[in-house]
Amino acid sequence: MIEVSQLSKAYGRVTAISDVAFHVDQGEVVGFLGPNGAGKTTTMRILCGCIGATTGTVRIAGHDVLESPKQVKIEVGYLPEQPPLYETMVVRDYIIFAATIKGVANPEQAADRVISQVGLDREVGGQPAASRIIGHLSKGYKQRVGLAQALVHNPAVLVLDEPTSGLDPAQRREIRALLVDLARAENRTVILSTHVLAEVEAICDRVIVIRAGEIVAQDSIDKLRELAGSLTVEVSAPAPELTALLQKIEGVDAVETSDAIKFTVKTLGDVRAEVAKAAASHGLLSLHQEEGLEEIYLRLTGEAE
Repeated sequence: MIEVSQLSKAYGRVTAISDVAFHVDQGEVVGFLGPNGAGKTTTMRILCGCIGATTGTVRIAGHDVLESPKQVKIEVGYLPEQPPLYETMVVRDYIIFAATIKGVANPEQAADRVISQVGLDREVGGQPAASRIIGHLSKGYKQRVGLAQALVHNPAVLVLDEPTSGLDPAQRREIRALLVDLARAENRTVILSTHVLAEVEAICDRVIVIRAGEIVAQDSIDKLRELAGSLTVEVSAPAPELTALLQKIEGVDAVETSDAIKFTVKTLGDVRAEVAKAAASHGLLSLHQEEGLEEIYLRLTGEAE
């Protein structure tokens, strides 16, 4: 559904992204991770046709962004980090306006559909949110309005840049549940950038990690955990000799223990089977992966201490 090949963008002598390449399949939800300034927003703007690339190609649903920009915009719904809202307009009027400029056949019907879809038909201050002036809404409801304008033309692809930025925990939970429904109910393709890693673990099928304008990893969360990390191994009785056995395993970087019962194994690959085999003869009680997505993210982006 989304095919990105050797994508680069330079602003004068400054290279924002370099040789970025990835794909997102139909119905897949992919998290786009990276520190501030890594190139996430630049990449997303190119995907949506908001800015041009210096080199490389992007195809959305088979359409080249450069050669068929209008068709790509039909296929894509885009929610930037700062939603493009006219805060003096009434919510429903704004969504009808968004539908009209996107060429939707029946703007009012489309607006009513998406208002219900994103929860803007709920009462806020004694009247439906859709009947209120946008500037009078909370940030959470403004984000729903932004989602509504991205969805009003019923796109096959959603590109969401920090969709829960600045929201409180309850609002984030609501928006996260809404994103899951939007993706799963209609088999939409979704790519979203976020710094809330719990959201990625909760709703994404895969993650793409970008650092300094280059892709450094892309895979499922489980596969990323296998790249490198930390295993905790516990045996039934002290086994000081197990340290040496574990250190001999290819892919084991270091072994730490304080009591010869519980061992921390630093790994450079998926060595769980080999570690379990070595510990089995010493009364293996448990073996589990310690590293979470946050630690993986910090290591891949070079931000770990």
